[in-house]
Amino acid sequence: QVQLAESGGGLVQAGGSLRLSCAASGDTFSSYTMGWFRQAPGKEREFVTAISKSGGSTYYADSVKGRFTVSRDNAKNTVYLQMNSLKPEDTAVYYCAARRGSALPATLDAYAYWGQGTQVTVSA
Repeated sequence: QVQLAESGGGLVQAGGSLRLSCAASGDTFSSYTMGWFRQAPGKEREFVTAISKSGGSTYYADSVKGRFTVSRDNAKNTVYLQMNSLKPEDTAVYYCAARRGSALPATLDAYAYWGQGTQVTVSA
């Protein structure tokens, strides 16, 4: 099974940018659809984006559409989340997740494998 490790979080001012990475190991990365989720303090974990196994299809939550971009490099076993025009409400722990199916679901229970998360804090 795949293991996932996020990196790239940090503190940034509103309007700034960050790029998160999620490195996969333990299995064939290109066999997995990948997703990003986030969880703000006191809130439920929510869907951010998903990307197909080849990278040819993506799906975004309305709250991040036009600001965030997901991509993957199957040769490097890594999925990325480029976050631009960050807002204080983007503050959360960001998690990457993986699933073997080919659909791009937005629900947590569709993803079997999860990383430990990386903290993103956006100051006003």
